[in-house]
Amino acid sequence: QMQLVESGGGVVQTGGTLRLSCAASGRALNRYFAYWYRQTPGKEREFVGRIFPSGDTLYADSLVGRVTISRDDAKNTMYLQINALKTDDAGIYYCNADGRARGLGEFWGQGTQVTVSS
Repeated sequence: QMQLVESGGGVVQTGGTLRLSCAASGRALNRYFAYWYRQTPGKEREFVGRIFPSGDTLYADSLVGRVTISRDDAKNTMYLQINALKTDDAGIYYCNADGRARGLGEFWGQGTQVTVSS
């Protein structure tokens, strides 16, 4: 089993920078496709981006240029940074580790709330 714990949420100013962490335990995160998603009330969960086991990244078109996902294998932790925050960036941010293609299962964090204040 794997446990994922997000941290770094809270209140951030419009135009500021959001930095979130997703700490994994139990298994090596770099064996998984690791994702960030976000969700706001009344909307479906939205793809933010992912980092491949290779370290390559893929981002939502709407966030390209503002978002960076990285991973520290020594800490078994994934990070999300979003610059130039907008009010639309508010929501609950979740990390996900998907290893189903490798028979490793899929795991979710509990989510962390981000509020963007103007």
